[in-house]
Amino acid sequence: MFERVKAARKRLMGQANITPIMTSRELNALVGAEVYLKCENFQRGGAFKFRGAYNAMVQLSDAQKRNGVITHSSGNHAQAVALVGKLLGISTTVVMPNDAPHIKRTATEAYGAEVVEYDPEETTREEIAKRLQAQHGYILIPPFDHPEVIAGQGTAALELMEALKTLDLLLVPCGGGGLLSGCAIAAKGKDSRCRVIGIEPELADDATKSFHSGTLHTVRNPPTIADGTRTPSLGEITFPLVLQYADDMKTVTEQAIVDAVRFLFYRMKLVVEPSGALGLAALISRTASPKGKVGVIISGGNIDAAMMTEILKG
Repeated sequence: MFERVKAARKRLMGQANITPIMTSRELNALVGAEVYLKCENFQRGGAFKFRGAYNAMVQLSDAQKRNGVITHSSGNHAQAVALVGKLLGISTTVVMPNDAPHIKRTATEAYGAEVVEYDPEETTREEIAKRLQAQHGYILIPPFDHPEVIAGQGTAALELMEALKTLDLLLVPCGGGGLLSGCAIAAKGKDSRCRVIGIEPELADDATKSFHSGTLHTVRNPPTIADGTRTPSLGEITFPLVLQYADDMKTVTEQAIVDAVRFLFYRMKLVVEPSGALGLAALISRTASPKGKVGVIISGGNIDAAMMTEILKG
């Protein structure tokens, strides 16, 4: 899989942004380590998802591209698929929940995708996407459970490791496990001594339960502020990869997530969505015990004005 990540890196050259690595003396003093934030909120589409979507879609055959692509996503992957479709001339259809953040739906439609709305209390996005795929012959590009999507996401950590040469610890947000498994593969491929820990909300702790029990757990429609982690479970591909490459899984409270978003905004002048701030939340709340050089994947910055206002005034 590490060779796949390296191949994805080559495909993404000149397409994906090489996102900045930010530091803060105040943050280092607060947690007692050298912290390096890999800021995917500066990625095209505002999140790491562009990496996986482009890597998967650019490899489709001409016939597959003509058929069009479908996906299901609450937002960031939806935007990424829509944007890549626009760049490559592929029609895109996205199944989105009716409670998806407005900014993410608006951006998805602005990139040219057709959005199919559904009620998560009544059905699942996977069921709807599967039905539409059968009806129209679309090619499914899932948000995480796809080897080329995983490889593309892993290039975020590969860039970080190439820049820093070595890390003692890497903290990665976890929803469906595509970013975590890809980044863990990349980090271990560059430095087998680097510990990789996945971070998810306490209210959406399916991956943490799955990791520690060895059995796949599901949490449906968790009421977490981190909307990008509301996937019900790890995937058939990502679950064994997380077990193989990640060293640990930990959870953070909703308050810790809010505190991290505020810290990034006020202290580092960074706009980061709650899902993107999970790794920093683990540091600030002492959920993770840092030492030496610590990398944190800041996964995205697509947040509604209303939610950011609520967080900042709280």
